[in-house]
Amino acid sequence: MKTFREYIAWQKAMTFVTDVYKVTKSFPSEELYEITSQIRRAAVSVPSNIAEGFGRKGNNEFIRYIRISIASLYECQTQLEISKNIGYLSSEEFKALLGQSKEIEALMRGLEKKLEIK
Repeated sequence: MKTFREYIAWQKAMTFVTDVYKVTKSFPSEELYEITSQIRRAAVSVPSNIAEGFGRKGNNEFIRYIRISIASLYECQTQLEISKNIGYLSSEEFKALLGQSKEIEALMRGLEKKLEIK
């Protein structure tokens, strides 16, 4: 790949970030610096780490950043579930975002394996 933008995982992670921002926009204003901020930062970290890892140019470094990206995705999944549990997200919104995140995770695991083989 010539650029990180070509990776489907990065593209889907960018859509995920946009969707996370849309749903968290309706969270209570008192949560702006709490769970809203935490979820958004974790979501933003996913495509950001894919891009940063790509920029490192070495496979081992790229793999390390892919793993960091997956960890951020897990963090975001947890925070989204908390948001559902406390009534900030509907079950439908949670299921949709969780589905997106699982698809991104699968793509990143595939990328991780591909990079390990090289």
